[in-house]
Amino acid sequence: MDWRFRNSLILLAGLASVAFGAPPGAPPATTAERSPRAADGKPDLEGYWSNGSVTPLERPKELGNKAFFTPEEAGQYAKQELSKPEPPGPDTDTHYNLAQYGLDKSQMNIAANLRTSLITDPPDGQIPPMTPEAVQRNSDRAAARKGHEFDGPENRGLAEQCILWGNEGPPMMPVGYNSNLQIVQGPGYVAILQEMIHDVRMIPTDHSPHLPSTIRQWFGDSRGHWEGDTLVVDTTNFTERTPFHGSSENLHVVERFRRVNADTILYQFTVDDPATWARPWSAEIPMTKIKGPIFEYACHEGNYGIVNSLSGARAEERKQQVAK
Repeated sequence: MDWRFRNSLILLAGLASVAFGAPPGAPPATTAERSPRAADGKPDLEGYWSNGSVTPLERPKELGNKAFFTPEEAGQYAKQELSKPEPPGPDTDTHYNLAQYGLDKSQMNIAANLRTSLITDPPDGQIPPMTPEAVQRNSDRAAARKGHEFDGPENRGLAEQCILWGNEGPPMMPVGYNSNLQIVQGPGYVAILQEMIHDVRMIPTDHSPHLPSTIRQWFGDSRGHWEGDTLVVDTTNFTERTPFHGSSENLHVVERFRRVNADTILYQFTVDDPATWARPWSAEIPMTKIKGPIFEYACHEGNYGIVNSLSGARAEERKQQVAK
């Protein structure tokens, strides 16, 4: 067996008995396995975790209504996905090649999951249709940006400016590499540090109210509370500059973190934005325990991308001026 697939296939081998991702009828984990406890008696979410996954957000159309793989199918699918070369793009051709630094997908910590899509609702595993309002809004966004992408650094994407990356959430999504995070919890707060890009989400769990609706933040305003063994995090107050799959500033995200056993947290989320989708939709991602620490993601260190891109645009403008 190719060593690159060993860890992911070992995880997939025992999938039939994993309650969170298994088809109906699989035996549940015991209470002790499901909920290790912190000193204050709350479920213990602390530690280093990976949400790396080969499961696509939306179910491939050819799978129809097939919500779960068999363990054998899941193993074959993981092997197939991990063996795919990185597609041409900014992380492979223009800037750097991931494999050169040992960051290719075959090195990811893959959490066990039999699902054919991260989306669990709607049942077809697809993002619901956009409303006419959302289609127009996103078309206007694209039109406003077209032709001005290289006018200045403020016109480049937030990720390119190293302000934030979409994986940081909420909701928190797997990313191509560095899909690692650290959770720290204490009285009144839970903190989540993402390795990619480097931000910390500070989530109050002290029953404090949301910020006034007039105050908008890059990552929204999160407030957490415990429902039994599940940490529920409610986030509102987003900005129009941080759309999630085309969402508006009225996006509402509800996340659920549940420690299902010593090595796994089941992360679930529901997103709702009537100005964007015909209905709310939900997804789940198992997070698997890893050995820390995670490392600093120095996004701008030695980063000449924006300078070079803008310099190239100015040079092209001068060339066109000469041609006239």
